[in-house]
Amino acid sequence: MDERIVLKPRWYTMAQVAELLGYSLAKVKTLVYSGELRSLKDGGNRRILPEWVDEYVTRKAAASESLELVA
Repeated sequence: MDERIVLKPRWYTMAQVAELLGYSLAKVKTLVYSGELRSLKDGGNRRILPEWVDEYVTRKAAASESLELVA
């Protein structure tokens, strides 16, 4: 029997987040350095938890919905 273990990433690189969101790497870096997208420093690299990506998307969706209600 072939039992495979599927590992889910515990965190993402900025390049992975860019791919997930369909953004450029430069845009993700801007979001991280501005504080709009949370990250942590791991050695010389920035890492982003999956929950933080979800929080960012939720905030953007909520802001978009509130703008639609006003218009």
